[in-house]
Amino acid sequence: MADLTTVTDQNFNAEVIDSDLPVLVDFWAEWCHPCRLVEPAVKQIAEENPQAIKVVKLNIDENPDIASRYGVMSIPTLMLFKEGVEKARVIGARPKEAILSEIGSFMNGGNSQERTG
Repeated sequence: MADLTTVTDQNFNAEVIDSDLPVLVDFWAEWCHPCRLVEPAVKQIAEENPQAIKVVKLNIDENPDIASRYGVMSIPTLMLFKEGVEKARVIGARPKEAILSEIGSFMNGGNSQERTG
């Protein structure tokens, strides 16, 4: 399995907000067991959809500003950004199919409702 790109408070805007592709951000921490459980599914999504989505990881302990900005209160939290806007949020360790059911429409050019708050 390929390693995912790591983003930080410093490069988040360049890597996520300014990306031409939709970006799935995996908010995680070293001590979080459920984060380790969801990681293989997140990596599979990245490997199976390289032309449709960019997948990155953000360690909330090392990068608290971005986690705070987006109100991340539980991890793992997966957020899908498209054109710089949060479109979907999946909280908790979920199987790949459950994650894709939440974010799939945004990967395929869909533009269902925007997430607010």
